[in-house]
Amino acid sequence: MSVNDNEQAIEQLRDLYLSSIVAEPFSSLEELNGNYLSNSKITIAQKAKVVPLRLQYDERKLLRLLEASLNVSDYTDVVDILTFSTPAKRTATQLKGISSILSGIMIAYDYQVGQELLKHRNYEQYADFFQSIFEIGRRYKVLNPDKMKVTYGKMMYVVQDSMLPEVKDVLSFSLFKPILTVHEFLRLHEALGLLDDPLVKLATAEIIPDNKSRKVLQKEIREKEQAVEKLARKYTNTTTSKDQIRWCLYSLADSNAYLRANRDPIHKLLSIIEQYFSPTEIEDDFNLSISATNGSRLVHDHYKQYHYVVQSLQLWSLIMGEIFSLWALSDLELCNPETTYTLIDNGQGIHRMQPCPKIREAMERILRRAQTASDSWIGSTTIHLGDTAVPNALIFIDKYMQVPRILSPLVLVLKELDELKDPGVLQYIENAFITKRDLEKTILADFMRYAFDGSGADNWFDAGSCIDGRLTSAWNWANTIHTREYYRILLMSGFLSFNGE
Repeated sequence: MSVNDNEQAIEQLRDLYLSSIVAEPFSSLEELNGNYLSNSKITIAQKAKVVPLRLQYDERKLLRLLEASLNVSDYTDVVDILTFSTPAKRTATQLKGISSILSGIMIAYDYQVGQELLKHRNYEQYADFFQSIFEIGRRYKVLNPDKMKVTYGKMMYVVQDSMLPEVKDVLSFSLFKPILTVHEFLRLHEALGLLDDPLVKLATAEIIPDNKSRKVLQKEIREKEQAVEKLARKYTNTTTSKDQIRWCLYSLADSNAYLRANRDPIHKLLSIIEQYFSPTEIEDDFNLSISATNGSRLVHDHYKQYHYVVQSLQLWSLIMGEIFSLWALSDLELCNPETTYTLIDNGQGIHRMQPCPKIREAMERILRRAQTASDSWIGSTTIHLGDTAVPNALIFIDKYMQVPRILSPLVLVLKELDELKDPGVLQYIENAFITKRDLEKTILADFMRYAFDGSGADNWFDAGSCIDGRLTSAWNWANTIHTREYYRILLMSGFLSFNGE
């Protein structure tokens, strides 16, 4: 792919991914609440445009090779510093670092070819191979956000730097290649009709075992497998096999499970909040009012704080529902040749600050949907992107992937407490909190007050009630959970941490 083709492809994909973000507002709060686990406004064909294709076996071998190369590289440590005397010296360091990574990959993949590459430095000859291996890494991360925690940022910055004119002119190519999605794979293999087939919904549905008998589960599994086989036979052609059609269907099924796993904790937490709290009835021990003390930057009475929390959770649900589109846009914004980054020190280390116009537009669409479903919006509507608070698309997507990591353990703990039978622990709870219900309400009240109080940043600009500031507060609460009076109970009920470690 030539330089011009690269830039044109990025611009076309940015518009394509943005178009997959639902723009139509909800007509009511009830409609929003009914769309937590599914969204009738999004067709399977639309979703397929942003859902990455599962990795094949051979691709997984290349992924391990890429990860190993990135693990031993100190690229960002030597490149992202503010002490270069001239831009040319930083460019030389970038070229040296990228060349080292590419050489290491090739030597591990094919020793003889790698030796030739070291001798002649003809990286352009293997451009397709290098682009493909970095595409595999980026695609894998989207499907597995808990993986590549250390290497993902490094990988993205290597790809980003390879697109800088001064670097690309020397390499004669960039490491960017669009992430392979289900829609693009089917388009290339002339099988797009699959996405409009009525059986696709059944073939990609997630089978959830909750409150179902074994007979019902076996029936659902059998019907799903039959639908997959029918579609595989129907849409196979001279350019694609049955296995490839199955792979596309499995990828779409993965995305459904992925979305449910991200949104389900929000839905369950909202249900628990509605069960335990009322915006108008206030209990002295569980008053949600907050004031500008102890780090809080907001002043809300009980009624206002209740709705502020509920609106924030509803907004997060919408964001999680569009996470594939947002991740696809983030990938492109980082690799956008039309926008350059600058190195800044925002008090939390050196970061690359870069505009994210398409992500901002997508977030504005999502925010409008949340606002139109509410009687009145509480708090600020400011979206920090491309500034010191959220410097670039990488920080943006990483920040919102913390939502399920914070809420899932909280929901799980509340479930475990509800089903707790251990007499020793129950006696401890009775002595310290009177009843299990009081303990559950204590945990929820603490979460609703201190995870949404505008705290968590070093200045007023980076926190408060702005859109990303709400998540900053929640993460700050999660980081201080060990100081809470109920922390021992959390440990007794199986709580480990908010990052699963």
